Amino acid sequence: MLAKVFLALCQIPVFRRLVWKPIYNYLAKMELRDWSFMNYGYEPLDGRPKLQLLPKDEEERYAAQLYHYLAINTEIKDKDVLEVGSGRGGGASHIKRYLHPKTMVGMDLAQNAVDLSNKKHQVDGLKYIQGNAEKLPFEANSFDVIINVESCHAYGSMTNFLSEVHRVLRPNGIFLCTDMRLKHKISIWEEELNASGLKMLDIKTINDNVVKAIELDHDRKMKRIESDEFSEKIKKAFGEFAGIRGSKIHLDFASGERIYKWYKMQK
Repeated sequence: MLAKVFLALCQIPVFRRLVWKPIYNYLAKMELRDWSFMNYGYEPLDGRPKLQLLPKDEEERYAAQLYHYLAINTEIKDKDVLEVGSGRGGGASHIKRYLHPKTMVGMDLAQNAVDLSNKKHQVDGLKYIQGNAEKLPFEANSFDVIINVESCHAYGSMTNFLSEVHRVLRPNGIFLCTDMRLKHKISIWEEELNASGLKMLDIKTINDNVVKAIELDHDRKMKRIESDEFSEKIKKAFGEFAGIRGSKIHLDFASGERIYKWYKMQK
């Protein structure tokens, strides 16, 4: 019930603005070894070869795959790339190390997340900064590609965010976005995207891929939740937040009550 109420409140812009920054700042203080991503993951279902990862990256395979398969929808190599909502930094690090953009910037609202990311992910050509998605701290025409992964559902105004994306992208630049909305909110989200001045190039619904990733990653998440790293008071709540098998978010994706999509758009 608590998870259902929280997810419902997250549909209110004022609540989103008030609640997400302190939550992410708190989570960023938890310097856990194998926790570099904050998404529900992605598992290909089209029979493609298994993504080859370095041994140190294997433990968070499914979360890394969400970034990888979104990012390869455009040319990343030798480009200037920005991730808005970089969280614990794993996604930007993965893109820089595996797809080789010229520069990679991860930006997040939570300063603790930025500090953690700069400490944990030290890669040439990669940096993390603090900033607001609705007022990006960059000059116009600064980036070739902007990536936004499971983050914009927490923003107060999608319209403001998309206006900033349009401003900061270079001509012909690409915006890659993947996130979730309640089924009855999808049309509003897509109206906002279509009104952004960016041209829609591709849309995919990826619920089945996300559900499969949640199920495959269940045992790893449960091992962590049941460890001494979390107090008994927050274990259940963290299971809901992390999206274990049988959680509200998992059931919503499986039933189609909550839709997970990705978009490719161009300036």
